[in-house]
Formats: sequence, C-alpha cells, structure tokens
Amino acid sequence: MGDSETKYDLEWIRSILPHRYPLLLVDRVLELEAGKRVVALKNVSINEEFFLGHFPDRAVMPGVLIIEALAQAAGILFLHDREDRADRLVYLTALEKTRFRKPVVPGDQLRLEVEIVHLRGDYSKVRGRALVDGKVVAEAIMSSAMV
Repeated sequence: MGDSETKYDLEWIRSILPHRYPLLLVDRVLELEAGKRVVALKNVSINEEFFLGHFPDRAVMPGVLIIEALAQAAGILFLHDREDRADRLVYLTALEKTRFRKPVVPGDQLRLEVEIVHLRGDYSKVRGRALVDGKVVAEAIMSSAMV
C-alpha cells in the first residue's frame, strides 16, 4: 500500500496522467505498490458521453474503455514516481487473453487491479482485472512501451 499521507485523489491522478475529460477513466487510486501493483476505481455514471450511443436503449460501457481504464491504471503505476513523467507517454502495444465476462452499466463501480508481470527498461507486461461487486467483469494481459 502507498504512503499513508499520500492522497491518491483525482487531482493527484491528473498530475500523473495526460488524459482529460472525457477520456480520463480513473477516479481514485486505493493502493499503490511501486514496481508491483496498483488498485484504482472508476465510477460509471449514466452521464458518460459514450452511453449516448452505446446503447441508447440499454447503456453498456464499451469493453475497449474498460481495457483503457486498466491501461490508465497501469500508466499511473509506471509514471507516478518518475520525475520526467511530463515528457513521457505510455502506449499500449499488445493485448493477450482479453476476456469480457459481464456487462458494466451505469451505477457500477469498477475496481481496477493491475500487477506487473514483466518489466524491462521502458517495456512492460501487466495483468489487469476489472471487478464489479467482487466479480471479474473483464481481464487482459497488456503490453506497453514508454516513450
């Protein structure tokens, strides 16, 4: 777990990630173990723009955005302690074993769990799981490069 005095709120997240509305998909970081893992939250609201078209009569969060939320959590893990983070971006380069287990709908809270599987230089592989009410709704192994 991170330093007990560190506040991992939205303001802190915005200081780490370059993403902004409507594509900032991490609302809070609960746990952060440098070089190991991160646990974050995404509150899913009916006010999200993507629900206008996905789907108008049955709102479902697009799976690609769940993966993006996991990737952003991974970005926080990789960038939070880098002094040069303002000059760095983390690009998703590959997905493996991606599974969508259950629809995510307005009112859900996504728990984003990401752990490092492999890290060498600016290249990484992580395992990510998104959960709602303790049940896995999506999972993937993601590779990335920092540039």
